[in-house]
Amino acid sequence: QLQASGGGLVQAGGSLRLSCAASGNIFGVNSMRWFRQAPGKQRELVAGIASGGLTTYADSVKGRFTISKDNAKNTVFLQMNSLKPGDSAVYYCNAEVWTTATPGFQQYWGQGTLVTVSS
Repeated sequence: QLQASGGGLVQAGGSLRLSCAASGNIFGVNSMRWFRQAPGKQRELVAGIASGGLTTYADSVKGRFTISKDNAKNTVFLQMNSLKPGDSAVYYCNAEVWTTATPGFQQYWGQGTLVTVSS
């Protein structure tokens, strides 16, 4: 399963760092991603990092957010700088994980962590 943490309340222009760790008897972790969902809006992809380290970002966060991972700890991070009120949302991590309980990679979602940016 995935456990996300690091959300909170921050003023515009501030920074937050989100973390999401995969736990269990893990054979491997493939792509890891961060999504967000604001009230009344659809869930959107914020950033992703492939197993080889290739990263992708939504246009709205390029240059402000950085996704990274610690392979040894099966953990993905999202460093968010220059935060704007429009970044306020529940942030969800998503990953493809292969565990002893599944025949191959399965997609998992974290529980979500709330980020609120005040103006």
